[in-house]
Amino acid sequence: MAEAHAAQREPAIAGNKTPADVTREICAVLDRKPSGLWWAGLLFALSLLLTGGAAVTYEIQTGIGTWGLNRTVGWAFDITNFVFWIGIGHAGTLISAILFLFRQRWRTSVNRSAEAMTIFAVTCAGMFPIIHMGRPWLAYWIFPYPNFRGPLWINFRSPLAWDAFAIGTYFTISLLFWYLGMLPDLATVRDRAKPGLKKALTGFLSLSWNGSVHTWQRYETVYLLLAGLATPLVISVHTIVSWDFATAVIPGWHATIFPPYFVAGAIFSGMAMVLTLMIVARKTMRLEDYITVRHVEVMAKLVLATGGMVALAYLTEFFIAFYSDNPYEQFVILNRMRGPFAWAFWTMFSCNVLVPQALWFRRVRTNLGAVFAISILVNVGMWFERFVIIVTSIHRDYLPSSWGSYAPTLIEILTLAGSFGLFLTLFLLFIRFVPVIAIAEVKGALSRAGGHRELSEARKPEGVRIAERETVLGGVRT
Repeated sequence: MAEAHAAQREPAIAGNKTPADVTREICAVLDRKPSGLWWAGLLFALSLLLTGGAAVTYEIQTGIGTWGLNRTVGWAFDITNFVFWIGIGHAGTLISAILFLFRQRWRTSVNRSAEAMTIFAVTCAGMFPIIHMGRPWLAYWIFPYPNFRGPLWINFRSPLAWDAFAIGTYFTISLLFWYLGMLPDLATVRDRAKPGLKKALTGFLSLSWNGSVHTWQRYETVYLLLAGLATPLVISVHTIVSWDFATAVIPGWHATIFPPYFVAGAIFSGMAMVLTLMIVARKTMRLEDYITVRHVEVMAKLVLATGGMVALAYLTEFFIAFYSDNPYEQFVILNRMRGPFAWAFWTMFSCNVLVPQALWFRRVRTNLGAVFAISILVNVGMWFERFVIIVTSIHRDYLPSSWGSYAPTLIEILTLAGSFGLFLTLFLLFIRFVPVIAIAEVKGALSRAGGHRELSEARKPEGVRIAERETVLGGVRT
């Protein structure tokens, strides 16, 4: 009964594609000239990037006094942005590694873009702790390398050191995982390209891929090992980021729920960002047959599930604060709900708890406009979540005489805009010059489709089937 239901399930790739169709259509995205919409997006992203770069340059020349920080609120916009971007990068590892280990075939159309999003988001995140140092030219001091400074080493109890190790490890594994997955597709582009720079560059990057059985065996083994290594990073990286706060004794931060709370929130915001980018790429790159409504619906279900975890974490945090009968913890919670930053708290609560409830309805999950709007609101809410956790926990100290407020300056706002510019610029360049869909993995999913696919394959001439198998193996005869 289950097999019959699976056979009747809507295929992951629409249009009854053959492997040759997949190669031709995905590579055509790289061959055709970019659309006017792509150029408009790139111009907008570069404008944000240049504006943010100017703001960061001015801040480095002048000092972090250009920010709105004060003696009471020592952490604010920059650390909020850091935690936000680290969270965005979690969905890539989730889709690529964890869903690969669970053999979820629907991931094949979105994993390449999700992995790229991880790399770009971690790049944006790593920028903020360096800026926060105040002397970014000395950022290399954070690494424990042999030096000539005598017994002077980094403080391994510092959250800054934890972040450096966490980001470095996560970025390295994610980059290797992303690059390794592109090798068969780079070989396909190499074999289709005319002699010139493109052929030489893809030939170098494909590492002499020849599509042999031996090569495929080694590739699948290494890919599986990297997936196994990357999976714990989903848990460990944002857990370490949560320790930046949980190991402090400040009310509102000192909570054992922070590690799972931060991990669930990171996946929640990351999946929302994947939806945002995939819906845009689906339309602008003409990929409706590869990024189908089914993909959007499944990812929307994951957003709903992780959103429920975040809502449970909010309620648990409130319950523990009042059940513990700790007046300081209770004050922080009430101050968030009724204090000067109540508007930020209720924006967070509305976007992260109330808005995702619409995804319970299939009509909403299959409406691309509604899902796009929900994904945008979720990311707005998750940014405000980090802002609420950081600022509202420290702007009211134990002594009313030391209370202070906080408002971001123009430099901080432009720096945030610049990070979005960097992210969008990298992503737009990625979808222009790299296969945005994992060609080899999509072909693998097609080969397991069964049913009418097997019948149509049986009717094809032997020469056609041989040519398509060669295309699956990277376009090289073995």
